Amino acid sequence: MPSLPEVKKDYGRQKFLINGEWVDSKSEKLNDNLNPATGEVISQFPEATEEEARHTVKAAYEAFKTWSNYPIRDRAAMLFDMRAKFEEHFDELCRVLSQDHGRTIGEAQGSVRRVIENIESACSAIYALPKQNEHVMQLARDIDQYLTWEPLGPFLIITPGNIPMHSWSSFVPYALAAGCTVVVSPSRQDPVAAEYINRVAQEAGFPPGVINMIHGGREINKGILSQPEIKGVGFIGSNRAGHELFEICGKLRKTSSINGNGKNHVVIMPDANLDEGVQWMLRSCFGMGGQRCLGVDNIVLIGDIYDEFKAKFVEAAKAIKLGYGLNQDTELGPMATRNGKENVVKWIEEALSEGATMVLDGRNPEVENYPNGFFLAPTIIDDVHVDMETAKVESFGPVAALIRGSSLEESIEWINTKTYLGHSACILTGSGSNARKFIREVNVGNVGVNIGVAQPYAFFPLGSRRDSFVGTAKSRMASMRMFMDEKTVCTRWV
Repeated sequence: MPSLPEVKKDYGRQKFLINGEWVDSKSEKLNDNLNPATGEVISQFPEATEEEARHTVKAAYEAFKTWSNYPIRDRAAMLFDMRAKFEEHFDELCRVLSQDHGRTIGEAQGSVRRVIENIESACSAIYALPKQNEHVMQLARDIDQYLTWEPLGPFLIITPGNIPMHSWSSFVPYALAAGCTVVVSPSRQDPVAAEYINRVAQEAGFPPGVINMIHGGREINKGILSQPEIKGVGFIGSNRAGHELFEICGKLRKTSSINGNGKNHVVIMPDANLDEGVQWMLRSCFGMGGQRCLGVDNIVLIGDIYDEFKAKFVEAAKAIKLGYGLNQDTELGPMATRNGKENVVKWIEEALSEGATMVLDGRNPEVENYPNGFFLAPTIIDDVHVDMETAKVESFGPVAALIRGSSLEESIEWINTKTYLGHSACILTGSGSNARKFIREVNVGNVGVNIGVAQPYAFFPLGSRRDSFVGTAKSRMASMRMFMDEKTVCTRWV
């Protein structure tokens, strides 16, 4: 039994949030949702019909007419109330997230805290709106001109399975702050977590139709985005799905924030503190089961530190304790899905077939009391070269690939040219000159110095580049520019 109680053993058949009501779907397509630590069914969720999707879009559209006219201070008050609700339900949300996704309770607490920080950031965005307006008196004789920002309308928000709550907060609070309404379509990987975050948000008393949620697949999402009432999409997920949505936005002239895959590197210089670096890499490579867009696959070791770092890293990784995330001594939980585990195993096998060497094999761990969970232990491979396909493709699991590098310049060139992804990169060094060169020259959107995960705070955007991002605006605070558009007014007073 886990040391922390499950909120529920079985959540039953899940509902949709449409126009302020939690309703049963008429769909006959039901999917089992499994606890990744135990392999047991904990809920069933339906896939929305086209009619239900259309009804949800209509609810968001009708609500926008009212919500967009709410006074700024009233919208702010509701967001502050929503923040209070998340504090009130903090423990419950963390336990649901750990049970449904598989992450440790500590990782769940960090994720829910990020949600609250994004809500706080959205509150500050509301009060910053007047500062974005510009007013010029007497631009010409008897003519004044001013710039104002207006909300666009309802938006589709698609959240991924690896960060179901954090990703929700990267868009939804900002959309509400801007005066927009949302249709949330969460990943099928952890639908209970997705439902709970919307339930807590709705407790703040938003008018019916401001927040809506249905479970749909790729075709339903594309159908929703194609509806004329929907003005754009906020998306975090795979490049394949995101680029399909981006094509729709281009054809229909809609706005978007499409955040996709990453293939992230850490460069460790000879002057780095290796003991600290090992601890940072444990979190960066294996935290959340490696299922994080800012996590690291490739560790590039410069100079003669390779063998020393490898020995320390392997020893530390071997000691990581696997288990159910609701056990407070667990350091690494399961993969979120069985399919996710199988994909990582396939990635490892492809790396070995390309010539990589297994240093620490985590493919078949035995986890006491949880024989049916989707567990992978930390896996470390070496003899990896940057021209290997597996050095360019995200593993999305608890895997670290060790790469020998000869110089900082070479490593920067690898990061900039050997993969089409530009999500994040970090450097560990005691040299300010090395750090400055890395910051200025590496072509990624999130850079870390002496840190394992280059995680932006809520009021900074997630700054991905190249194929890791396409769209109008980055997520979090920067998404306010996606949800609103400028209007310039020229007046002559007569």
